[in-house]
Parts: sequence; C-alpha cells; structure tokens
Amino acid sequence: MSLFKKLAGDTVLYGMSSIVGRLLNWLLVIVHTRVFEQQSLLTENAQLYTWVVPLNILFTFGMETAFFRYGSKKENQSEYFNIILSFILVLSIALAAIIIFFAGPIVNYLKFPGNEHLVIMLAIIMAADAVAAIAFVKLRAQNKAKKFVSIKLAWIFINIGLNVFYLIFCHNILKGTFLPELKSYAAMFYLPSVGPDYIIWANYVASLICLGLLWKEFVGFRFVFNLEKLKPVLKYAYPLMIMGLAGSVNLTADRLMFRDLLPYGFYQGFEDPDVAFSIYAQVYKLSIFMTLVVQAYRYAADPLFFAKMGDKNSPDLIALSTKWFTIACIALWVGVSLNLDWIQLLIGENYRSAVYIVPILLLANLFIGVYGNMSIWYKLSDKTQYGTYLTVGAMIVTVALNYFLIPTMGYLGCAITFAISSFLMVAACYYFGQKYYPVPYEMLSVMVYLIAAGALIFISSKIQISNFVYSVPYHMLLTFLFLGAIYWWEFKVKTNLDFKKTEL
Repeated sequence: MSLFKKLAGDTVLYGMSSIVGRLLNWLLVIVHTRVFEQQSLLTENAQLYTWVVPLNILFTFGMETAFFRYGSKKENQSEYFNIILSFILVLSIALAAIIIFFAGPIVNYLKFPGNEHLVIMLAIIMAADAVAAIAFVKLRAQNKAKKFVSIKLAWIFINIGLNVFYLIFCHNILKGTFLPELKSYAAMFYLPSVGPDYIIWANYVASLICLGLLWKEFVGFRFVFNLEKLKPVLKYAYPLMIMGLAGSVNLTADRLMFRDLLPYGFYQGFEDPDVAFSIYAQVYKLSIFMTLVVQAYRYAADPLFFAKMGDKNSPDLIALSTKWFTIACIALWVGVSLNLDWIQLLIGENYRSAVYIVPILLLANLFIGVYGNMSIWYKLSDKTQYGTYLTVGAMIVTVALNYFLIPTMGYLGCAITFAISSFLMVAACYYFGQKYYPVPYEMLSVMVYLIAAGALIFISSKIQISNFVYSVPYHMLLTFLFLGAIYWWEFKVKTNLDFKKTEL
C-alpha cells in the first residue's frame, strides 16, 4: 500500500506541471481560435508544430528512459549524466544546424514560403528542450519533484504570459478595443500582419528561460566521450528512439498527410483543405485531457517500476496500477464525451464543426495510455526491440488507413484510423507481454467498463438536447451515475465477494 501512496503522491506532484500546467497552456486555444477567427491563419502554426512532435523524438533519442536504466542508482547518476548529456549536446546541435541550413527548402515544401524564421526558431527550441529534458530526468531520478514542477510551471506561465501580452493586450490595443492611447507603444512590440508568429516566439523565449533556470543541474558537468560505456546506452536507447519516432508518426500522421490527401471542396463552406486542416488541428486539442493524465501517470510510474525491477511482486503492482489507471481514463472518456455540449465552447465558434470526432480521439488516446502502461514489460526485461516492432507496425497501419480514409471520410477517417491503430498496439503488446513477462491483468472487468462507457457515449450522442438548462445537468447526471456504478461494483460488490471467499 505504501508503494501506491508514493505513486499517487508523485502523480499529484508531477501532475502539477503536466496536468495543471499544460492544461493552462492548452487553454490558449481559447485565445488563438478567437483572435484568429479566419481558420487558415492558424494552418501554418499547426502544421509546423505537428512536425515538431516526431523531430523531438530524434532530438532526445530515447535518452530519458536510458538514463533511468543506467543512471537510476545514485552512484551511477553523475557518470551517466555526463555521458548522456554529452551525446545529446552533440546530437541536438547537429540536428538544429541541419534544419536551420535547410530552412528555405523546408518552408517551400510545406507551402509556407518566406517563413524561414519560424523554422529556425523551432530548431533552437527543440535543441534547448532536448538538453533541458536530460536535466529534468535527473530531477526525477533524484526525486526532486517540487523543483521539477516549479521549473515546468515557470515555462508554462512565461509562455502564457507572452501569448496574453501579444495576442490579447497588444492585439486589442491596436484594434482600438481598449487603451487607444497606448497604440504607439503596442506597435513597437506587435505587428498584426504576422500575428500567429508570436505563438512560436513565446515558446522560443520560454524554452530558453527554462533552460537557464536549470543551470544548477549542469554544475559539475564534464563533456565525456566514453565509447565503451556509451555503446550499451545507445543499444538500449536506439530501439526506444525508433519506437518513439514510429509512435509519434502514429500520433501525427493524420495531420502530416491531411492537407495533401483531402480533396479540394470536400467540406461545404470551407473548400480549401488548409481551412479544414486548421479546424481539425484545433478540435484535436480537445483530446488533450486524456494525454495529460497519461503523461502525469508515466512521470511517476516509470521511476517506481524501474526501482522495483526484479521484485517478485512487480507484475502484481503493474497489474493493479494498470487496472486503476485504465478505469480513471475510462471515467475521463465518459466525462468529456458526454459534456461536449459545453466543453466545445472553449474553442472559437468557427472551429467547432469537427467536435463530433472528439470521443473517438479520446478513445484512441485512452488506448495509447494503456499501451504505455503495458509496455513497461519490455523495458523491464530489456526487450525494447518489441516496442519497435509494435510501434512500427502501428505506424504502417496508420499511414495506410489514413491514405484511404482521409480522401473519403475527412476528419472522421483520421479519428477512426487513430483508434484502430492504437487498439491494435494494445492487443499486440498484451499478447507478447504475457508471453515474455506475464502480468495478471484484470481484463474482464476493464473490458466491461470500456464497452459500457462506449455504449453510454453512443446512446447519449443520439439524444440531442439543444437547451443548456436541461442538457448540462442531464449529461452531468449520466457521468456521475456511471462513476457511481464503478464505485459500487469495485468497493461494495467485489469487496463483499472477496471477503466471503476469504471466509471460505
């Protein structure tokens, strides 16, 4: 029980930065989709950040997990911190230099000519974030959760603050909404013609400041090139990098392929695929609720599971934590999906036409979360090549299905593809995991909850209530009834059944 108290406590602390912090940062979608009412203005920004996802995997090269594997013991931390950070410094500088050198061809390929400065800023951001990631993983390994949280939140608030300053304060002053006497000063900081560019600029400044705030973690660092000790680290990390890269493509293939595959005029009212892409990219962010919970859990769970590597009770710990993690994700899936009538108000009105696909995107992210939890088996057993096989296989499925479904189904095809590929990853991971690292998962109860949740969401979507006075309480009631049913079964019925078995 003490292990679960620690896991819960660390999840809360790390959640301060990953859930609360990123949720606050995500709320910028409220600003962006209202300041830039013309959907195509956010196309460039959304497309560039989609490419950042797989590129970030290359920049970090799986070294965060590798540090836990080789530097989890206190006596090894300093040595492997030097080895891993030295490698990341060389890699990130080299990759950033290549991207900067080819900035012109890159923006021309993406059909955003003249915007090389955005690619250059993103290259520097990714390099800075890769170096910072090693410092952050060191803080996690040393159980310095409070410092981890404070610096992560600092990044969030700097980014939010700059977005508010440029896109609300300066933007509205120049529009004449308020404080017209400050127009000359606002014009010194903000050019309306390049408004969306300030989103990347805010990220750029925040990332550099965040790296500076981590300076104490680099004190005592020595550049080391020890090929003998680096080789096993690379051997361990390389499959994780390939796996992460394939996984990131699995997550982003829809948005990487969408603009090229969607036929012109597919959607009435916004014939340009760039407009449709922008709408989809903003609505996609409503599925971030699931992503945040998954990330917060992983921050706390990975160090704990690695610390218990070899413990005979480790499979039971993984099984129990997976069960409750999955139940929490199912509850979130139901809560968000049933209440989209008011949650969709978070994004601007011009971006809401694709909201109906959010439940499918949430389900896909739920599967990704379960897969991340189950995948601990090949990390603990040093069979990381299986992670590569699974994610590359899912990537192939994702690319193939998107190729056929985007031209015929648009947004819906993207969501269905994501859900199918994510489910296949879970199924395959479970099959191979039980073969090489058996874990006593409670599959039956979880599957019942999942099917019941899906049925509730589907039936609820068929009952349209236009009046908020009735729809909001109705959907909230359904949500609490579902949660109550889970509580009743897990803590009343099953507890009594277990008690009777013990008596017998």
